[in-house]
Amino acid sequence: MSSSDKPELVERDVKDKVDDKEDNSGFIDKVKGFIHDIGEKIEETIGFGKPTADVAEIHLPCINLEKAEIVVDVLIKNPNPVPIPLVDIDYLIESDGRKLLSGLIPDAGTIHAHGEETVKIPVTLIYDDIKSTYDDIKPGSIIPYRLKVDLIVDVPVFGRLTLPLEKTGEIPIPYKPDIDMEKIHFERFSWEETIAVLHLKLENMNDFDLGLNALDYEVWLSEVSIGSAELEKSAKIGKNGISYIEIPISFRPKDFGSALWDMIRGKGTGYSMKGHINVDTPFGAMKLPISKEGGTTRLKKNREDGGDDDDDDE
Repeated sequence: MSSSDKPELVERDVKDKVDDKEDNSGFIDKVKGFIHDIGEKIEETIGFGKPTADVAEIHLPCINLEKAEIVVDVLIKNPNPVPIPLVDIDYLIESDGRKLLSGLIPDAGTIHAHGEETVKIPVTLIYDDIKSTYDDIKPGSIIPYRLKVDLIVDVPVFGRLTLPLEKTGEIPIPYKPDIDMEKIHFERFSWEETIAVLHLKLENMNDFDLGLNALDYEVWLSEVSIGSAELEKSAKIGKNGISYIEIPISFRPKDFGSALWDMIRGKGTGYSMKGHINVDTPFGAMKLPISKEGGTTRLKKNREDGGDDDDDDE
């Protein structure tokens, strides 16, 4: 064999190897494609698919000075012909990147075949825990929050899947309104029964409006209770604003002794008030306490000519 024939043998050998690689690669691709097609056919035939989830709504059923109860409604849809278990629910609530609350709910139930379920995730924010951890979060403020939820489900064919969800919003840190009795205005006076009107000043210490719906209260003059009542009164108290309301009250002056005489002589007397106000807020209804201790007030009496006298309140 001549030397000129050798390159031809080498080229044929290399070409055979290249052809073998191409054949093998093509065969593997065909096998992968076949497996993929078979998987899709099985999936289509049996009807398996990945479940979906979304945050349907966030409720605030209870907000007071101590805590906020939050319920997250998560809608999960199962397209599969068999029920799928909801293995775990992992949740996190943070504000400006700082963790406020986290938790895990194991064995959260089962999603019916070809059905959908609304899964409720209840969480409670304790304000004292937040304020003790982050001292820049003040009562009366509104803070942003980010809710992160991981739903872990076990689906045939697919195995365990994690469905991540995220929702943002705002939540208040309520502060109780400040109350002052500016004066007591007598409508009718007798020793057996006196009808008066309490002139109250309510100051909203929050960064959100309060819609006053009702007020229940009890009043003490010189440590003697002169009565209690409930008043339905609609009024709006703007954020960081002040509102004035008038509430009627009746009592028996002869039960008060020197306290009433001090008021009549213009000396004034100590008073206390305790109660609650029912308000609407942008975050839902709230029942907030009101209290005032150690205040001083004077009487405001009608003159015989029908006008008011000029007594000032303390």
